Amino acid sequence: MTDEELMRAYVEGDVEAFQLLYNRHKARVLGFLVARLKNRAEAEDVFQEVFAKLHAHRLKYRKDAPFLAWLFTIVRNSLVDHVRKQNTREKYLEVSPEAVNAAMNEQRANKDVSEAIAELSSLSSEQRMLLSMRFNEDLSFAEIAESMEISQSNARKIVSRAIQKLRSLMSGEEQ
Repeated sequence: MTDEELMRAYVEGDVEAFQLLYNRHKARVLGFLVARLKNRAEAEDVFQEVFAKLHAHRLKYRKDAPFLAWLFTIVRNSLVDHVRKQNTREKYLEVSPEAVNAAMNEQRANKDVSEAIAELSSLSSEQRMLLSMRFNEDLSFAEIAESMEISQSNARKIVSRAIQKLRSLMSGEEQ
């Protein structure tokens, strides 16, 4: 019998059908939970909840729904409920001095980027366009020169001067 047929039989009162479904899927469900929670005892608690919910909501099972999809919706929801109830998120969050330093450096870099964006308005439209072509579109100077109908050395100079101007603006040398 298929899982769907067994579930329909269980809904109609066949307890043996439930036992067959349980035996078929217990290893898969428990393995899924252990992999997510990294703690067998917690996984077993959630596992028990899953099959209790399956029993409690058996009358809500839609006969046209694939059983495994329905079961794993219960599994996922039970897992989320468990994490919320137990407030176990901190157990799975690794906070190390290296991670904190990396986050701080990233925040500083983001601040530098946001300042640079603010300074872009002081560049000419040609400088902004060429910077965008070079760094956003990753075009070579030859491609930029061809696109803008200028020489390759001129494209290099415009980009170089734009970068120098941004650096000086960000360092506070030019107001």
